[in-house]
Amino acid sequence: MRIATFNINGVRARIEAVTAWLTESAPDVALLQEIKSQDEGFPREHFEDLGYTVHTHGQKGFNGVAILSKLPLEDVTRGLPGDETDEQARWIEATVIGIRAVRVCGLYLPNGNPAPGPKYDYKLAWMARLKSRAEALLETEEPVVICGDYNVIPQDEDAARPAAWREDALALPASRAAFREILNLGYTDAFRVRHAGGGHYSFWDYQRNAFDRNDGIRIDHHLLSPQAADLLNDCWIEAAVRGREKPSDHVPVWIDIDA
Repeated sequence: MRIATFNINGVRARIEAVTAWLTESAPDVALLQEIKSQDEGFPREHFEDLGYTVHTHGQKGFNGVAILSKLPLEDVTRGLPGDETDEQARWIEATVIGIRAVRVCGLYLPNGNPAPGPKYDYKLAWMARLKSRAEALLETEEPVVICGDYNVIPQDEDAARPAAWREDALALPASRAAFREILNLGYTDAFRVRHAGGGHYSFWDYQRNAFDRNDGIRIDHHLLSPQAADLLNDCWIEAAVRGREKPSDHVPVWIDIDA
């Protein structure tokens, strides 16, 4: 089973690029973030014509997440538990039925800037809820994949210029600590199992020729439960997608698992 996470930065703006990517790279399951579309406005039939079952959790103009799957899906749920007043569309999960069942969760974690401030408070509160959900998912003792745009630079080696991010919400000590707390529950950062060192990024700003200079950051992650980590064959970043016409500022990050 090949699962890709991809912050597409607007489905309407990026529909041609996303269509080309799905056609060429053909993930079994694609978790999309920042669809920036309400559910009724998402071009569902377009992606169904490509062979995908489509489930969305949308929001007008902002945020929004989706699951596209060539494999059967069961028990689709929307919204991160823990705060019934939270109206932001940032979480979707479903069970993918392959050779074995895998619980797949797609997230778009809050950016948190400017920090300090209410947006950063919301980010940390959201991460606390994420930790609670991640802990509950471990109790199922099933393969679990929690992937998406985490808006967290886990370590300095995950940025081309670490000093430039010192005061940013993506790299503040509290953000990194909250990310580590989830890992410490027993989750595995799939990319770091397969690749060590710096120079590996999943986001490049549109400004200052960042992609051409490889001035990037790694903020799109797959976290795997122990049962999913045991199934991991590989994890990689499809960086070449960033160099195509009208790209997102993110690129797909993939895992291949025996499922």
